[in-house]
Amino acid sequence: MATRKYVKIMSAEQEENQMEKFNIYHRQDGRYEGRIARGKNEQGKPKYQYIFGHTKEEVQKKITEIRRQERTESCAETVAELFADWYQNNKHRIKESTGANYLMKANKHILPFFGDIAIDSVTDKEIGSFIDQKRKEGLSNRYISDIIVLIKSVFKFAVKIYHIFNPTEGISLPKKKKSEITLLDENEQQKLQQYIAENANPTTTGIALSMSTGIRIGELCALQWKDIDLEKRILTVRKTMQRIQCSTDTVKTKLIITEPKSETSCRTIPIPECMMKLLQNFKGKHNNFVLSGTEKPVEPRVMQYRFQKILKNAKLPSVHFHALRHIFASNCIRWGFDVKALSELLGHSNVEITLNLYVHSSFDQKRAYMNQVSLNF
Repeated sequence: MATRKYVKIMSAEQEENQMEKFNIYHRQDGRYEGRIARGKNEQGKPKYQYIFGHTKEEVQKKITEIRRQERTESCAETVAELFADWYQNNKHRIKESTGANYLMKANKHILPFFGDIAIDSVTDKEIGSFIDQKRKEGLSNRYISDIIVLIKSVFKFAVKIYHIFNPTEGISLPKKKKSEITLLDENEQQKLQQYIAENANPTTTGIALSMSTGIRIGELCALQWKDIDLEKRILTVRKTMQRIQCSTDTVKTKLIITEPKSETSCRTIPIPECMMKLLQNFKGKHNNFVLSGTEKPVEPRVMQYRFQKILKNAKLPSVHFHALRHIFASNCIRWGFDVKALSELLGHSNVEITLNLYVHSSFDQKRAYMNQVSLNF
């Protein structure tokens, strides 16, 4: 077995973004042209080997075969051993929740399929079979893509350490379908607002806060009164709460409070006037959590359960708590918010995420827009 070395690597998502892509172009003559980096010439400019084919897939296959022939070293280490090496090297550089997520995906999906196979024996066909199996199990393309990103990161690590051929090169991620989320329409939103006004308590106040600021359920559950400045009317998001899986046999899961999911998720949100009375009525001690009124928090799954119960009591359709964030974003666009400002309020890294995932328009809104079309025919 090859000597194990440890090198600095990034998270799986960062690895996938940084991985060398097939540079394939559609030429004017109808053929496809690919290239492989071959260092630099005497003037310091990049050199390339050019590959041609009638289809993109043909060029990809040729490039993959060339790289396979160039990677001739073998390694008997199994995928299970490789993942252990990769995780040991990586766990100190990622969030605890991210590490728990990687372990869950590996133990539940990757290792049962690949675990006992030597890493130099894994082929692109086996990875394709793995994808097909996961589809038959009912996993979504989005979730399968997340697993493949992790597999690619692990094998890129193997290439650095053992100089084997990377079987994940050329593996395309399953096309992700845009998930549809059920929202409350304007009348249903009004009914929910009325219910909150008539049944004011810390839980309904939390729901109102999500409707009026767009904060995530984990951010809401981690919110303490020290994060809310009623005098300046400012809410500061600096942490989030989630339950993660544990690698020990004695405890299966644990609740953690940590930094938000990204750097831009740490943000300051002006509190709208409509929230001031509710917040003033339930203002608690500095270290008390907003949802509980004590130093003991309410975790996300409990808040989701309470939200469902409130929807039922208000005779409203069942929607996920995250729908409140989507409702906030859609309402903000309807109210004329600048998209850049909305993106920052939601804690997104760019406006494309805001527009593509969180802005929904109703058919009535589309009809109103279309009624503004004025042409002379």
